[in-house]
Amino acid sequence: MESLQIPYRAVVIGATGGLGAAFVDHLENDPNCEHVVGLGRQSTPPVDLLDEASIEHAAAWLRDQAAEWDLILDATGILTIDGHGPEKRLRDLDPTIMAHAFAINAIGPALLFKHLAPLLPRGRKGILATLSARVGSIEDNHLGGWVSYRASKAALNQIVRTTALELRFSHRHALVIALQPGTCDTRLSEPYRSRAPEVLSPEYASERLLGVLDHLEADQSGSFHDFEGQRLPF
Repeated sequence: MESLQIPYRAVVIGATGGLGAAFVDHLENDPNCEHVVGLGRQSTPPVDLLDEASIEHAAAWLRDQAAEWDLILDATGILTIDGHGPEKRLRDLDPTIMAHAFAINAIGPALLFKHLAPLLPRGRKGILATLSARVGSIEDNHLGGWVSYRASKAALNQIVRTTALELRFSHRHALVIALQPGTCDTRLSEPYRSRAPEVLSPEYASERLLGVLDHLEADQSGSFHDFEGQRLPF
C-alpha cells in the first residue's frame, strides 16, 4: 500500500478465515508494511466477537505493541449457522439463528470498532475496514430471501456510516469503509458458489480490496465499495 505512512502497521481480525489469511499474506509481503498482526479466536491474544472482554483485552495488547495502527481490517462474518443456511422465505425465520447472525455480522464488528478505532492515527490517513456483502444493500435487494444475513449486513453498513461520522471529529483523516469482496472460494461461500456468476480466489479478492482502500480518501469515509472499486448503494 502506498497511501499510508511508510512503514505502516496493520491488524487483521479473522486472520484464519479464507480472506483473512489472504489479507495477512499480502500484508506480510508488502515491503511498505512494517508489522502485521493476525487475530482470531485461536490467536494470542484471542478475539471472540461474542466476548467483548476479549476484544477490549486485544485492543490493550495492541496499544502496548504500538500507539497507532494504520490499517485495521475486520475479515469476520458468518452465513451458515449451526447447519442452517440463509432463509428462502419469511416462514423459515428462526429467532435464535437470526440473533446469532446479528451477533457475528453486526454487533461483533461494532465492538471491534468501539475498541480498535481509537488505535487509528490522528494526524494522517488510517483505515478501518470491514467485510460486508452486496446482499446487505437495501436498494439493491430485488430478490428477497436471506433475511437474517441481509439484515445483519445492512446493520453493519449503518454501523460503518455512523462510525465514520463520529470519527470525523477525533480522527479527521480516518477512512471507515464497508467492503464487498464478491463470491470467493472460501468455506463461508462454499455451499452457494454454484449460483454465483463469478468465483474469486481469496488471494485475488484481498489484493483488489487492498488496492481499493489504497485509493480511497477520508472524504469517502462511511461508504460501501466492491472489489472493483465501485461504490455500492446502502
